[in-house]
Amino acid sequence: MINNFDLKVHCIGLKNNDIFPLENTGRGKDISPEFVLENLSPSAKTIAVTLEDVKHPLFKNFTHWVIWNIPASQNIMGAIPHGKIVDTLNNAVQGIAYGWHKYAGPKPPKGSQHEYRFTIYVLDTTLSLSPNATKSKFIKLAKNHILQQGTVIGRFE
Repeated sequence: MINNFDLKVHCIGLKNNDIFPLENTGRGKDISPEFVLENLSPSAKTIAVTLEDVKHPLFKNFTHWVIWNIPASQNIMGAIPHGKIVDTLNNAVQGIAYGWHKYAGPKPPKGSQHEYRFTIYVLDTTLSLSPNATKSKFIKLAKNHILQQGTVIGRFE
């Protein structure tokens, strides 16, 4: 269902395929970065974000963060507060991932560089999904509602 609008995703402080800013990692302040979206579909209702460790040696695409029902906007604030429900984002929901209802930035073993992928999903609906849902449950429910999708890749060791 992805449409023809070319979504461009900019992660403030992290250029695509570059090194994560320390503040957005588990060795820094461990706060989520801010995102700016270009060419957002006029049909967008909500946005979701996932963060995965795509180079994890034991668990392929290990999920660090999943959040959905962020109101559609060209800007997604940084430093999203912890918790199942995020009041400051019109009751967006953070599901279960490595951070358990919060952002958990990169923190691979010292001396081991991992690659991480933020995926931004633009949806045509608000999802009715428990905060105890995982990324796979989110994807299953969202797949027929994804209007646009974009990624930003970062590395950290």
